[in-house]
Formats: sequence, C-alpha cells, structure tokens
Amino acid sequence: MMGVPPRVRLGIDIGGTFTDLALVDEARGAVRVAKVLTTPDDPARGAMTGFARVLEAAGLAAPDVGVVVHATTLITNALIERKGARAGLIATKGFSDVIEIAREKRFDLYDLHQEMPAPLIPRALRGEVAERVDAEGRLVLLVDAGAVRKEAERLIRLGAESLAVCFLHAPANPANERAARAAIEAVAAVPVSISSAVAPETGEYERTSTTAANAYARPLADAYLTRLLESLRDAGFTGELFIMLSNAGFAAVEAAREHPVRIIESGPAGGALAAARIAASLGEARAIGFDMGGTTAKMCLIENGAPATESRFEAARTSRFQKGSGLPILSPTVDLVEIGAGGGSVAQVSELGLIRVGPRSAGASPGPACYGLGGALPTVTDANLLLGYLNPDFFLGGEMRLDAGKAREAVSSLGERLGMSAEAAAWGIYEIVTEQMASAARVHIAEKGGDPRNYALIATGGAAPLHACRMARKLHVRRVVCPPDVGVASAAGLLAARPRADAARVLISDVDAIDWARVEELFAQMRAEAEDSLGDAVGAGEGREFRCAVEMRYRGQTDTVRVASPGAGGVPARDAGALRELFERAYERRYSRRIEGVAAEVAVWRLTMLGPAPRAASVPPPVEAGSFGKGARRIYDDSRGGFSEAPVYHRYALPPAREFSGPAVIEERESTIVAPAGTRFRKDEEGRVVIEIGG
Repeated sequence: MMGVPPRVRLGIDIGGTFTDLALVDEARGAVRVAKVLTTPDDPARGAMTGFARVLEAAGLAAPDVGVVVHATTLITNALIERKGARAGLIATKGFSDVIEIAREKRFDLYDLHQEMPAPLIPRALRGEVAERVDAEGRLVLLVDAGAVRKEAERLIRLGAESLAVCFLHAPANPANERAARAAIEAVAAVPVSISSAVAPETGEYERTSTTAANAYARPLADAYLTRLLESLRDAGFTGELFIMLSNAGFAAVEAAREHPVRIIESGPAGGALAAARIAASLGEARAIGFDMGGTTAKMCLIENGAPATESRFEAARTSRFQKGSGLPILSPTVDLVEIGAGGGSVAQVSELGLIRVGPRSAGASPGPACYGLGGALPTVTDANLLLGYLNPDFFLGGEMRLDAGKAREAVSSLGERLGMSAEAAAWGIYEIVTEQMASAARVHIAEKGGDPRNYALIATGGAAPLHACRMARKLHVRRVVCPPDVGVASAAGLLAARPRADAARVLISDVDAIDWARVEELFAQMRAEAEDSLGDAVGAGEGREFRCAVEMRYRGQTDTVRVASPGAGGVPARDAGALRELFERAYERRYSRRIEGVAAEVAVWRLTMLGPAPRAASVPPPVEAGSFGKGARRIYDDSRGGFSEAPVYHRYALPPAREFSGPAVIEERESTIVAPAGTRFRKDEEGRVVIEIGG
C-alpha cells in the first residue's frame, strides 16, 4: 500500500453459507458486488468463482485490482468442528496439564451434565522440560536445548504436525521460550508457536489455551492462505493480499500465517466495521450492529462511530450464552455476541415439545430444503419463504430459484409433530429465531450498562433485513438502517479497515510506583514489533496512529479493566494521577463503585498501531430507471395474525426521500427487507433504507 493508493480494491468475506464480494473502483466511482455459495470442501474455490464474477460485472481484469482484503471463518470452524492439525505442547515441568485443569470452575453450577470444552491438545501429545523464570522475569533455570529437542522429536513421532511452547512466566522473560523454539527448528520442519509471541500476557491457562489454538490452526491457515494466494496469482492478480484480523484491522498474509489465532473473528469484524461507518455517517452516537448470514448472527455495540473491542474472548463454546464454556483466547477482538441463528439454522422439536432453532445449520451443503440441493430439514430460510417474505424467483436476483414445495414439505413435517399448519410452524420458527437474537442483544446491552431505546439498529448480511424490524420492535429500538448492498455489507466493511497491529507487555506495578523508564523501553519494543508485523501494509510517513492502553485492577484482584492511556507518539504520558483517575472512572462504570483505601495497579501495557485510513468505500448506487413497484404478494402480517397483500418494491428504483408505509417488502439482488405494519421507511440520498419503527 505504499505510494499511490490502489484504484481498485476488493473485499472477500467467506461465510458458512455464502461468500460475499464487494469491489470499489475509486477512479470511476463504481461499486460492484457478488454473492456466491461457499464451497466447504475448498473455500478458495468459491472465492475465485466470485472473484471472476465481480470482475466481469465491473468490466475489469485481475491485474486492475490493487488490493484484496480477505475475511474467513476457516479458523473459527476448525476450532468448533475440531478439524485443525494434530498439535503438541511443550510446557514447564509440572505444568503440562494447565490446559486441562483450566480454572477448575463450572460455568453452570446447576447443570449436572454440562459439557466442558475439551483441550485442543490431548495429554498424549504434551511434553515437559525443566526450566524456570520467576514472576519478576529473572532467569532461575536455563532451559536444556537437548531436552527440548528430545521432547519435540517424541511428539513428532506420535504424529504432531505443529508444536506449542508455553513456559511459566514467559511474558516477563521470553528467553527460555525463544531458546526452545530455536532448538526445535534446528531438528524439525514443523511450525512452532511460542506463548511470548502469540499471547504475552498473564494467566497461565488462558495463555496456554491461546498458544495451543494457534498451533492447532497454523498448518491449516498456512495451506489455505498459500492456496488462495496462488489461485489469485494464477488468475492474473498482481496486487497485495491482506487478511482481516479479529480486531477490525488487517495485516499481511505472513502475519496471519504465523498467528492464525488473530483471525478467528475476521468475518464478523467486517460487518462491525460496516455498521460503524454507517452509524457515523448518520450521526448516530449509539448503534447496534446486527449481522445475520446463512449460519450465524452477530451483534456488536457501536459507540461514537467505532465498534467496541475487548482484549480476550472465547471460541467454540459448548453452551451458547455461558461464559466459561469455550476456549479462552487472548487476542484483541471486536466485542461481539454471536449465536447459531442464520438463514440455514435448522428447526426441530425440543425435549419439551417446543420449536427450537439452531445452533445446527444446513450450511451451503446441503443447504435449506428450498435450495433443492438435497436438504430436507426445515430452516429459517424455508420459513421466510412460506411466510411470503422471500420471492422464490428472485433469490440472488433470480440466479438461484427457491423450491417452495420442498420448503413446505420440510416445515410441514415439523408442524405435524406439533399439531399445527405449515404456516403456523413457519411463523413459530421466524418468531423464535428473532426472539433468540433479541434476547442475546438485550443481555449484551444490559451488561454494558446501555438502554436499547437509545440505539439505532444497523442491519447487514443476507438474512438480517428479513428480521431486523421485528427484532427492533422487541428491543424498543426506534430506527433500523439497511445500507446499500446490505447482503454483502460485511465484504464492503473490509474495505473500511485500516492496517493494524497490537502488542502487549506484562509489567505489574502499583500506579504510584511505576518505573516510567522501563515502561518507555517496553513501548519502544512494542512499536518496533508492530512496525515489523505490518511492514509495507502501512507505508511510511503520514497516516500512522498509535494508541496506548493499560489493563488495571485493584491490588489483590485478578480481573482487569482496560483504560486508554493518554500519550503521544506511541509513548504513554508520565502521569500516574491521571491514570489512576481514568481507571477508577472505568471501574465505577462497570461495577458501580470504587474501592477506597486499596492501591490500583497496572498489569498489562498495550500498544495499537494503525496505518492510514482508506478512502470511503461506499459509492451511492444510482437510482435505476423504471417503475419501483413490483406488484404485491401475500405475506404474513403479525399485526393481523394472518396473511395479507403487501406491496413489493424494487430497492434501487425507489425515489430518494419519498416516504412509504409498511407492511411492505423491498427486494434487491443480495437480500430482502421486510417492513412490517406500523413502520414508515424511505431511501436517503446515499441509498440507505431508513425504517422508523412505530408502536
């Protein structure tokens, strides 16, 4: 990205059901989008199909594209489905079972049959070596390189394809881990992940879990990214490929290959960025980003034009809403709540004789019953079709025809078990999946101290506009906004990302006793690390931005509160008083109290490096000529408890600023918007459909 900014940029977001692409040609002021079915056996194949299609629509050739920003669910799915590499672990003698002992907590005290997340590395593939660094970072016992090589060779003989090294107190002094990595690389060709590079933070279990996940996913990520880049090169692409990170920034392919744990939430981050940009353009200080695709639904809170972020999260939860039921990952990420509720989510009868939707999904293969690809189970998409919300002849703009007969057959089988009609069962599916999403959003907003009535809802993804208004009404949200090309908004959001690198260092100190010279030394190290990680992605000179932050707590506590630290040039200001006040304010916001008479301490120091912001990726679509009316069809109207005629509109032919009333259906190629009774909507000058929720 050095020199003249690229004229043509492309975002590719591979989801569980569809692969979305958004291309921006800045010179011609044009946007082109494409949506194709994901190819689960080889995700790169579906991406290349979409690549060719979007270029053809834009009248461009592969060499015209300067930058591709790519997001994928590959790593997430590998962790959920346990389809990663066979990984081994080398730990400090006596600590190899930390990954299994975990926190010795039950995430649900009253569930006697709860399923704890199994460690990614089984006991047979764990080894130990004698070494020791103390909590202050002093080297107590130098690691024996020979012992490390012996353990590595043993694990490789047992089938390990990748190795994780996690030593006690390594974040305070990584010397032994680095020596172990060098010893392994001298005798073996397997990738080696060391915790002081992957997750240099406190918390032995969390750090070991994160490093294990990185080792588990690394061979898979390397093979996939190599294959994708080769496919792009074979197609004639000569530009730069960047990978979306969980933190809503992007990095070079090499960085993603080495640290795939940082791209676990890369796809949802694109949707969050798209929602943030839309909220900022509308002047909405608070918004809910609601991204619903074919497999999952994701929600994040937007505050002052930016998605909320966290420094840790959980992956592959065994219980959807239960904190502690997943694998802890120490990596900066957009703060998301995610549930298994998408267009392909399967509906079934629960043990209590009620409709249950998800988390199982029909995915892209075989897909919902109405796809006609072999699926026979009722899904959310089948329900939307029976309710009249989807046009079977205009799915993907008519490219893919939906089979209403198969949808009815699938939903009827569910209805028969419950003693209700197919239509009643379809509404039950629709209502339950919408309530699941509303409930998750309600809890997430409450945990952050917010009130849903103060938020707008930004809908992105192919399925979100079908449910957004109903969900907004449940939350008492006042406004729903659907951006242009709403069905591929996550891919467009990738083009709003900035190059980003995050670094962290552990230096525990009471706030009044900080060694500021040591802190500045650590930030110099982190700045060099960030610059090395991003390389040419940020170019040189103007446009760089550095943000300092600290993780703080009261002395004696383990959980921390993140605080933005004032400073300039990537170095925090030497102001202990200001730091303490910022911490106590943040602590009070979260816990509604301050603790008097207890010292505050810093646990982790953080630096974020951002590259230049891209130009706006959104070009308002032209108003298409011709009639904006597409007739009418019968849709389910919950206000009447039955079906009624509703007008159908062609989104891109709608005249700007003219107001319409619901119930109505607004169709575009990649998605369909349902505006129920009691709503009013208009298309603004930027092509956004803004829906005011009444009642």
